[in-house]
Amino acid sequence: MTVELGRHDAVLIVDVQVDFLPGGNLGVRRGDEVVPALNRYVAAAGRKSLPVFASRDWHPQNHCSFRARGGPWPEHCVAGTQGAAFAPGLELPRDAAVISKATTPEADAYSAFQGTDLAQRLRALGVKRLLVGGLATDYCVLNTVLDARKEGFEVLLLADAIRAVDVKPGDGERAEREMRSAGAVPIRLEDLPA
Repeated sequence: MTVELGRHDAVLIVDVQVDFLPGGNLGVRRGDEVVPALNRYVAAAGRKSLPVFASRDWHPQNHCSFRARGGPWPEHCVAGTQGAAFAPGLELPRDAAVISKATTPEADAYSAFQGTDLAQRLRALGVKRLLVGGLATDYCVLNTVLDARKEGFEVLLLADAIRAVDVKPGDGERAEREMRSAGAVPIRLEDLPA
């Protein structure tokens, strides 16, 4: 399959942050492997002057998802800390739009659309199709893709630029099946023209 990028496309990088990389507070196994692949998708978008969006968890210190507050996760991606920074080596363009989510103590957000103006911003740019990759397949990527479909966007899932937490073995594969069932089309770098 060859995927031609056009003026109604945008790249959406989901939560590629230090705390989600190996060694981070909530590290995803092999999560660092998404960075070089995402850089190549961003470069392909740049050649066509397409917009790039990057979501990030941007939590207050007392966020409801943290174990100290009864949530399921260790403290991670606290706003302004090194753990919340984008991965070193991730080559975001200067004009990339950053979408901060889960920014209040009482609300979590796995989806980049939840509690943000992402859908409106995409529509304002005439975006109809999103290329989505990042971390983690079975949480924030899954929920972002499902919400993108609910919002009416076509989705190309960057299958070589996602990695799963796999709290339960196979969670990542189940998430990929769910995204495909919702209409997301998996692609890989070799599907883009050279």
